[in-house]
Amino acid sequence: MTQLFDVVYHLRSQRDRLSTTETRIADVILEDISFAAAANIDQLAAKAGVSIASISRFAKAIGCEDIRDLKLKLAQASAVGRRFLTDETAPEDNAFYNRICSEVEANLRTNLGRFVEADFRAAAARLNQARLIYVGGMGGGSTMLADETQYRIARLGKAVTAYHDPVLLRMLAATLTEEDVLVLLSVTGVTPELLEVASIAREYGAQIIAITAPQSPLAQQADLLLPVTTEETDFIFKPSASRYGVLLAIDLLATELALLRKDESKELLRRVKFALDEYRGGDNRLPLGD
Repeated sequence: MTQLFDVVYHLRSQRDRLSTTETRIADVILEDISFAAAANIDQLAAKAGVSIASISRFAKAIGCEDIRDLKLKLAQASAVGRRFLTDETAPEDNAFYNRICSEVEANLRTNLGRFVEADFRAAAARLNQARLIYVGGMGGGSTMLADETQYRIARLGKAVTAYHDPVLLRMLAATLTEEDVLVLLSVTGVTPELLEVASIAREYGAQIIAITAPQSPLAQQADLLLPVTTEETDFIFKPSASRYGVLLAIDLLATELALLRKDESKELLRRVKFALDEYRGGDNRLPLGD
């Protein structure tokens, strides 16, 4: 495994311990990471007003092997995007409330416009015929969304369980058969552990439904893809609106499944409501366990 080295963190944390010349170089780099990553050594030295030899000494002073290693780490740091490296003017008081709501609405509308009803019906049909349904999701958003998928499907009387541990998912994927369905959720579609789980499940013939980014590695392993598009903004301080698009996909899939077995679903949902009302009381418009 490659050891993580966050050059931006090291520059900021070591700045006060650097020499005057090294501090000048650090400030030039931190001022524009993208420039520092793309510039050659002559350009970087000229902008900092130092010699090339000083750049070489600086690279070793902050923990890099040499100038080439420094450039590589600067390129990696630059790849995260300028929105994480530069300051954005903060919204006026409470202005971000409307901004967050608008981005959620935009995400929902974008994804709804790209969903194909036939794909959701086909996915629901596979869930309906499955012997077992496993749901996998890892990370902050996908973990919660995998659980949400389990809750929506379970109340329709299907055998479904969500898992988040990568080792356990590998084990379970190896037990699947052609009669089983594995639903994998990933906003990015590049999580290595999920890709490995999908590969194992495919080896044993399981059907894979992926709710993920189109054209992603995970999407390419899916038998059925329910694509979710993300459009991240430069306002990095709020949670990603992408998970609302995934929630919409989950709701559509669960509803298609319920309607596919309408009479049975109606009776099961009635039982759920009856059991909840007996337990908690309340009027007949309270949600079904939500």
